[in-house]
Amino acid sequence: MFFCLYLKDSTFGHSPVRQFLAAVMEILRYENTAFHVAVTAGLYAKICPIDSCTSKSFLKMITDQQAVKAKENYATPLYTLTSLFFMWGFITCMNDILIPHLKELFNLNYLQSMLVQFCFFGAYFTGSLIYFLISYYNGDPINKIGYKNGILLGLLISAIGCTLFYPAATLSVYALFLAALFVMGLGFTLLQIAANPYVSLLGEEKGASSRLNLAQAFNSAGTTIAPIAGGFLIFEFFSENGEIAPIATRIPYLIFGIVFLLIGVVIYKVKLPSFKAAQNPGKELGALKFPQLRRGILAIFFYVGAEVAIGSFMINFLAQDNIMGLEQSIGKNYLALYWGGAMIGRFLGAVSLSTVISERRKPYYMAGIAIAVFFFIYSVVSLSFAQMAPFLGLIVLNLAAFFLGRSFPARTLLIFSVLSIALLLLALLNAGPVAVWALIGIGLFNSIMWSNIFTLSIAGLGSYTSQASSLLVMAILGGAVIPLIQGGMADMIGIQYSFFLPVLCYLYITYFAWYCRKNEPLAGKQVIGGGH
Repeated sequence: MFFCLYLKDSTFGHSPVRQFLAAVMEILRYENTAFHVAVTAGLYAKICPIDSCTSKSFLKMITDQQAVKAKENYATPLYTLTSLFFMWGFITCMNDILIPHLKELFNLNYLQSMLVQFCFFGAYFTGSLIYFLISYYNGDPINKIGYKNGILLGLLISAIGCTLFYPAATLSVYALFLAALFVMGLGFTLLQIAANPYVSLLGEEKGASSRLNLAQAFNSAGTTIAPIAGGFLIFEFFSENGEIAPIATRIPYLIFGIVFLLIGVVIYKVKLPSFKAAQNPGKELGALKFPQLRRGILAIFFYVGAEVAIGSFMINFLAQDNIMGLEQSIGKNYLALYWGGAMIGRFLGAVSLSTVISERRKPYYMAGIAIAVFFFIYSVVSLSFAQMAPFLGLIVLNLAAFFLGRSFPARTLLIFSVLSIALLLLALLNAGPVAVWALIGIGLFNSIMWSNIFTLSIAGLGSYTSQASSLLVMAILGGAVIPLIQGGMADMIGIQYSFFLPVLCYLYITYFAWYCRKNEPLAGKQVIGGGH
């Protein structure tokens, strides 16, 4: 309850920030469904909603502090891990700021500039594959060294990656920037593996969903604030007389590295329980016999690829003369709206797809949350209310889409993917503000795609669930491949028409949603929340 006390005693008063945080806590107050941790053969953990009986039989977690767990105060470690989720969301979105910066600094074409995402998200796949192979042949490393040590190791690797930006910026070598991003991505991979289940286990089982949803919410807050804060540091504060300078990334990323180390020190000092999985995965890939999983792996690949590609090209797209001709220091505000839309949609999805909030109350909660988060974003970006007015219209469209989805994951995913295609076509075929707001609006409809695809893909897999989740996480490779391909297309046919590639991505997601809706029980109601 430390968070509630903080709200009461904070200096925010009645600001949009306080309203936003209060809305977060209101959601979490109603989230008391039974969740289980789908531990991935040691690869990844994701909170997946199923009944409590299945949860107990699927994965038994043994802790050496079980007897005193209820009496311990985990406020400090939970707050620390929540800040960790914020930081890796923040730095992941910083790539969208790095791309136009490095493109101009090294005079790169679009294909070359997309190597930023290729190296970063390629590290996710590489690290995940290495971890999976180690787990497959020698047992789960996290299960051996413990979640706490796994988080500490991930923080150390991430800090090293951030620190490598210093020599990269000093020597002004593009390859060194890419190497730093790859190392940082490896650290984030290990953090994803260890931190997600750790948050869920810090306290009573019935509060697991609240804790993870809170952490994921602050991950989205990080991706929203990063374009503003990061853009200010790189494009303005550390620039040389308004010109792009190699050293602009040196100090910011050094600070990020220090923050990771400080978080590590706090985690090392606090007393945390030791958790181990009682079962080890078998040496087989039986999960692939399920058709929804095979299709879901591709859906995750295309979803992550499309979302990352749109964010990566946003600032350069806004700079086009036929679009808005905005400078990078101004375009960062619109990039924040794209990622902020994903944050709004995730909070709305937590309510819309919940089975514990009455249908009668859902519209009121969703409207209140949408307004609160909108004003939170408004307080962050440097745009007037009139400039942001179209964003309100997109939020209304997002609310309408949720109501049409009627709390069914497959139906909601189908509607959201179709609307994403429509918005992309508007961005492709128009110029000026229409194209800009169409592209920004896709963030709202990306919001629940990860969680819906993930849950629909593992529906009915039983003992293969953890293995399936590991394969789904490997599909994050799409974030490395799709932007790179779009970069090549942008060099050949122009940046605006290169967005035809994400259209193809969402077409496949539409097919996946249609398949799941057609094949019961995959389209059944399930509680879905959070993001990737």
